[in-house]
Amino acid sequence: MSPWPRWHGPAMARLWGLCLLVLGFWRASLACPTSCKCSSARIWCTEPSPGIVAFPRLEPNSVDPENITEILIANQKRLEIINEDDVEAYVGLRNLTIVDSGLKFVAYKAFLKNSHLRHINFTRNKLTSLSRRHFRHLDLSDLILTGNPFTCSCDIMWLKTLQETKSSPDTQDLYCLNESSKNTPLANLQIPNCGLPSARLAAPNLTVEEGKSVTLSCSVGGDPLPTLYWDVGNLVSKHMNETSHTQGSLRITNISSDDSGKQISCVAENLVGEDQDSVNLTVHFAPTITFLESPTSDHHWCIPFTVRGNPKPALQWFYNGAILNESKYICTKIHVTNHTEYHGCLQLDNPTHMNNGDYTLMAKNEYGKDERQISAHFMGRPGVDYETNPNYPEVLYEDWTTPTDIGDTTNKSNEIPSTDVADQSNREHLSVYAVVVIASVVGFCLLVMLLLLKLARHSKFGMKGFVLFHKIPLDG
Repeated sequence: MSPWPRWHGPAMARLWGLCLLVLGFWRASLACPTSCKCSSARIWCTEPSPGIVAFPRLEPNSVDPENITEILIANQKRLEIINEDDVEAYVGLRNLTIVDSGLKFVAYKAFLKNSHLRHINFTRNKLTSLSRRHFRHLDLSDLILTGNPFTCSCDIMWLKTLQETKSSPDTQDLYCLNESSKNTPLANLQIPNCGLPSARLAAPNLTVEEGKSVTLSCSVGGDPLPTLYWDVGNLVSKHMNETSHTQGSLRITNISSDDSGKQISCVAENLVGEDQDSVNLTVHFAPTITFLESPTSDHHWCIPFTVRGNPKPALQWFYNGAILNESKYICTKIHVTNHTEYHGCLQLDNPTHMNNGDYTLMAKNEYGKDERQISAHFMGRPGVDYETNPNYPEVLYEDWTTPTDIGDTTNKSNEIPSTDVADQSNREHLSVYAVVVIASVVGFCLLVMLLLLKLARHSKFGMKGFVLFHKIPLDG
């Protein structure tokens, strides 16, 4: 019997899976440079012979470099340079270790595209200088540089500052070679005219009305002379800056309400480090109701809305054109506040058909107002078949008064809660029904009497009875 049938089904699937796995490892190994090994997430180059002379790069159509999270290089004496484009393909890289190698130079923009990088270890290499510009955009947890022959200069003073400001007690024993080629502890290094810069922002009151303009001024100082630049984040408003040596200005025109609450910083940077001064922009603008929808039911009925405005707008609800007076049964609730944006709802406790109608929200502050309307239907009137009577008029709610500020749902003593209004209306309906019943009974009795009188005129009993009520003649 042929053995082939035994390899059908799950057994064959497992065989093919094993083959693909082996093929994947073989393919990854072929894509690795000499003296390196590769997996789907890791590259390690530790064999000193023949070794590597350039930073390892994966071959095209091999393992996706974006999935590489760790690169380990050790004992590579001929590796001296990391160029600008050597590491850019490894955008997911988190750990980079190059130890006991010949690294002498790292390009300024080498790690520009490696925003996930958290751990760098360059222990025991040949680095004589290293600028903070390499790492200024990274959120590093570890930068280990021990065992490098740094030259004592202003270029590495930032490392001393970093050590002094580092919150961790685990500091590195870093040294540099002075003019006499003697090792000097970096902690004791003193370089004339080499210090941190300063930035001072001369800002006016940054509370401005939407559509207006404002100009910020900044001065910087330090030695070496710092560079001045503005950090405006994701500012929407049109802006332009001018810089001249130690002075700079930033003009923001046609200010948008979307920029309210954003931070603007003047930054001074030199070889040693940076300093910045910041202000927050506050924009005043008229309210806008950006969202208002039909009521939804959860624990309570809710008419959801979103309002923007600064200063905080006062909210006023209207019901069928009349002012709505809020109470514990019907009130405004603000659930989320995002600086100048308010998300909430008009909450109604057990509304009935008496609450059906048009609800209008008006938001108002000193810069203007906005209003929007929504129609609400909570339930049909009891006893009415709306399929056969689609145009049957609803009994509508009546007058409510008193405006309320956002978040203010204080009950007023002269208010009538919605459920009380419904009870009062029911009592009124009962009174009307009683009057109608009494009137019907009286009318029925009158009708019966009229019928009896009419019948009496045409009957004998009626004639005799009629004669009894007249005088009897006395003459024969």
